[in-house]
Amino acid sequence: MRNRPFRIALNGYGRIGRCVLRALHERGAGAQLEIVALNDLADQASIEYLTRFDSTHGRFPGEVRVEGDCLHINGGCVKVLRQSTPEAIDWAALDIDLLFECSGLYTSRADGQRFLKAGAPRVLFSQPMASEADADATIVYGVNQHALSGAEKLVSNASCTTNCGVPLLKLLNEAVGIEYVSITTIHSAMNDQPVIDAYHHEDLRRTRSAFQSLIPVSTGLARGIERLLPDLHGRIQAKAIRVPTVNVSCLDITIQTARDTSAAEINRILRDAATSGPLQGLIAYTEMPQVSCDFNHDPHSAIVDGSQTRVSGPRLVNLLAWFDNEWGFANRMLDVAEHYLSASTQSIQPAPVKD
Repeated sequence: MRNRPFRIALNGYGRIGRCVLRALHERGAGAQLEIVALNDLADQASIEYLTRFDSTHGRFPGEVRVEGDCLHINGGCVKVLRQSTPEAIDWAALDIDLLFECSGLYTSRADGQRFLKAGAPRVLFSQPMASEADADATIVYGVNQHALSGAEKLVSNASCTTNCGVPLLKLLNEAVGIEYVSITTIHSAMNDQPVIDAYHHEDLRRTRSAFQSLIPVSTGLARGIERLLPDLHGRIQAKAIRVPTVNVSCLDITIQTARDTSAAEINRILRDAATSGPLQGLIAYTEMPQVSCDFNHDPHSAIVDGSQTRVSGPRLVNLLAWFDNEWGFANRMLDVAEHYLSASTQSIQPAPVKD
């Protein structure tokens, strides 16, 4: 039995990094993880302020103050570092069990190796890697976390959209069969878009004001789903539209099923999965007349709106699934980390006793 929490460091303290820290504290007693360090280029006063106050998720529910290089959170100390490269930090000296890479800047195996060479024992990335080979595993919690042996060094938590879509597609593929899928992501604005028109990205659409237009952007969602559900390889298309909201997104999913079905059957399958089985607590189901802001701070990976389920003819299914693209994903990072680290301790077997 382990007598202390696993020690975590955060590299990058933006939207996901701050949500990870807050979500861990909101889980309360019994948490298996402890954040002991964070690295970000922001000054300490800004780090304290942005931890204490959040326009999307409200005030931090507890004590927040900075003293020296320590960010005090509810009586604990998180060491604050300000380095721009992985090599500039002696991660081993922090005695951490896992590094959360939350900057979004590192997506290749070579990037990950830089953290390992600087002393990080293993890395969990808050973004998909550039290719499947760049990570030892890409995990969507509720779908394939049991594939983790604990020996992996570089693990990706996929994306918020993948965490929303993959559990639903896996479930329906097993229940009614899937021939083809087309997905439109309707996603809140992100920090790669400017508030007013300004050069901000090589994609010229992303140089336009985030809050004056609906903006089509590129997406790797289809490729990400195929990594997790290889049976659907070559049968998925996806596009994405950014919309002028600050949080909560949705997937509009159209599926051609392998057999005849109905809206009632599809909703029953999704509703049952939300109330029992391995996806309970990860997906939710509603038929209430709700809108996107109703799902702010919702920890589920996906919330299916059954009132929007449509079936055209016998086999063309359309679904709407909401997700808090910040909070849900941050909670899944914590879930994956707990499973990953627990597996790592179990993979270390004591040496056999010799006669």
